[in-house]
Amino acid sequence: MDMVSGLFVNTLEDALRRGAITEKMIDDACRRVLRAKQQLGLFDNPYKYCNRERVKNDIFNTAHREVARQIATETFVLLKNQDELLPLKQKGKIALIGPLADAGNNMCGCWSMLCNDQLHKSLLQAMRETVDGSAEILYAQGCNIYYDETVQQNAMGLRPIGRGDDSRLHREALEVAAKADVIVAAMGECADMSGESASRADITIPDTQRDLLRKLVATGKPVVLLLFTGRPLVLDWESDHIPAILNVWFGGSEAGEAIADVIFGKKNPSGKLTVTFPRAVGQIPVYYNHLMSSHPDPQDGVFNRYCSNYIDISNEPLYPFGYGLSYTTFKYGAVEMEGNEVCVNITNTGTVEGTEIAQLYIRDKVAQIARPVKELKAYQRITLKPGETQQITFSITPDILGYYNANSDYVCDSGIFEIMVGPDSRMLQTLEYVFNQ
Repeated sequence: MDMVSGLFVNTLEDALRRGAITEKMIDDACRRVLRAKQQLGLFDNPYKYCNRERVKNDIFNTAHREVARQIATETFVLLKNQDELLPLKQKGKIALIGPLADAGNNMCGCWSMLCNDQLHKSLLQAMRETVDGSAEILYAQGCNIYYDETVQQNAMGLRPIGRGDDSRLHREALEVAAKADVIVAAMGECADMSGESASRADITIPDTQRDLLRKLVATGKPVVLLLFTGRPLVLDWESDHIPAILNVWFGGSEAGEAIADVIFGKKNPSGKLTVTFPRAVGQIPVYYNHLMSSHPDPQDGVFNRYCSNYIDISNEPLYPFGYGLSYTTFKYGAVEMEGNEVCVNITNTGTVEGTEIAQLYIRDKVAQIARPVKELKAYQRITLKPGETQQITFSITPDILGYYNANSDYVCDSGIFEIMVGPDSRMLQTLEYVFNQ
């Protein structure tokens, strides 16, 4: 099969004419594609999932969308929540500011070309429906995506967001912010800045948005950043100056309602990062499961010449793989080994019910080929009421300890392993485990 490149369309007929290929070769290739479609049942039901009556069905419109809404809430990652600013109370005046605040066409993210924004709500609509008059939602677009109109046009793709004069938009945003008790900034990347053919050289929040954020913080009002993004961004300034940051990615058709559910506390965020957020672009590539350096840094945060570290920043990422906060807090007890099982008690030490994702990492200290300093091998998702404690257990098996060697054989070496358990790839308790074949 050929997708988009035009190779077959532009060259196949000529290749056949020159005798470089035969008609039988074309028939065989087509037959393989048709056979796959037949096995998928597409000849029996060629318009599977496109039935208009099915779309109109109440189950599809209601129950399915409710599931999508719940799933979206579970993907959001709470990166920072200073002084428990979130969840917001449904009272007073809340300023919702940013180019993604009322952009329903961007909620579904990239690769959703047929997304119909008439069938779902923008964040502004969802927040106003959620508070239902108990609080006043003030709104201002605040800024463009970029100062530069050409760069913004390149970023927009199929989902345009109206442009205005940035000076005027900033001024309107500050006027709205002055009337509010708390500011919610819906900013970051628009949908088509992610996905295919959407690379960025600068992965900070785009220029005019970041400038507006600085002005909003300077008002002295508490600021919540709702971060829309499809990639890790450099959030060094934001992490230092904004009290609450919720990464909402692109939550799909039900994103508006899902975000409102979380910021007003109807749902407790439980998502964890599946990627590492760097402190600076110069750290990239940065990932938790790297190989050991020949000159490891003995003391992170202090420059050690001739070691693998930076002169100007820490080696540690801003937010590590597996990281994510909750509206409650969890305490991990001592990790213990019982035979080939790892056990740990986890307690909800906060005041609301919450879900924690406990993570198991391993390190093979001596192997036939170099192994990463840690590898995620298992995780468990548990929901605990305030004060509740639950023990979780991970079984250490050869499948977990093994790897593919230079011959592509899956092997497990005898020897010493480090077993690590914790809430993310940085906050880990470590035990040694000896495995014998």
